[in-house]
Amino acid sequence: MARKIRHRLYQILEQGPVGDRASWLVGRLLVALIVVNLVAMTLESVPSLEARYHLLFALIEIGSLILFSAEYVLRFWAAAEHAPHSHLSPAQARMRFALSFDGLVDLFAVLPFWLALFFSADLRFVLVLRAIRFLKLVRHSTAMRSLLDAIYTERRALLGSIVILAGTTLMAASMMYLVERDAQPDKFGTIPDAMWWAIVTLGTVGYGDVVPTTVPGKLVAAVTILFGLMMVALPVGIIASAFANEIRRRDFVVTWSMLARFPLFADLNAAEIGDIMRLLKAQTFNPGDVIIRRGEEGHSMYFIAAGEVEIELPNERIRIGAGEFFGEIAVLKRSKRSATATAISRTNLLILDAKDLHALMERDTRIAEQVRAAVRNRGGGEI
Repeated sequence: MARKIRHRLYQILEQGPVGDRASWLVGRLLVALIVVNLVAMTLESVPSLEARYHLLFALIEIGSLILFSAEYVLRFWAAAEHAPHSHLSPAQARMRFALSFDGLVDLFAVLPFWLALFFSADLRFVLVLRAIRFLKLVRHSTAMRSLLDAIYTERRALLGSIVILAGTTLMAASMMYLVERDAQPDKFGTIPDAMWWAIVTLGTVGYGDVVPTTVPGKLVAAVTILFGLMMVALPVGIIASAFANEIRRRDFVVTWSMLARFPLFADLNAAEIGDIMRLLKAQTFNPGDVIIRRGEEGHSMYFIAAGEVEIELPNERIRIGAGEFFGEIAVLKRSKRSATATAISRTNLLILDAKDLHALMERDTRIAEQVRAAVRNRGGGEI
């Protein structure tokens, strides 16, 4: 019984299957709570607002501290259900969670505030630590997770960029020290002094508080500015390229995992599935959304990757779920839809256009036969 509860709790907290309303609701509530915390932290730094709404800010912090602490404890307990750690004992799996990035963020989002209750501390410092809770959004944001993964993947290239930047900074500061030290000894009298100007210039910030006055100094500055453009473009290009690759990789993995669930494609090898993936478009429907209507032209067939769909026929209603497909009859017969399909729960569909279906059936007789068999089994009466 405890194992079932723990598994269900893990599904809810770790964004369970598509259509899991409890998981969806908890995830949205946690995101809303994080946003409320960040807004409250920002507004509380304004003395007039802090004095006027002190009680409200205090209630937000106390409530958030209790909820985030409970979340951490429950995640820690449910960590034994994490699939990649299934070969570990529950204690080892929980320790892995505690030492992971997500676990450490969850811990430091609440620990300083509990310590502040028992030890004297600078309250302003503790309050500003609430900004750490922004990192909790990484768990709920695919884009943020992808960005962090991209940065980690390109960590060596980014480290190389930092080394190049440090070397260029030192060279620019040394040159400026040589040509400007006599003209401005207070600003360029030492290489460390000149390094402030170099790093600001290479970063393309250019505060203007320190500028060369001699002709050689201006020439060094012009060259440094050109190098600065490259210094900015280098890490930006690395991260942008890695981020785009990460997004493509995630889309590929998600689509592959969806496609592998369908018996229709069970006999295909990896290369054949890869070819089909290029033809499919993924789309998500919320409960109550109408996917297709009776009387429309049949321009696509649909594969249910997750969720449930209700098919409203003239004389009956049927429900189909993950691993099944619909809409192929109107496509094959090039006729109008004979039924209406509505999403019952949050549903992920893979959509195959009519022309691509016909081309696929001509190319692969196994798929053609299975599609025709499905049509025969349904008696030709479904959409």
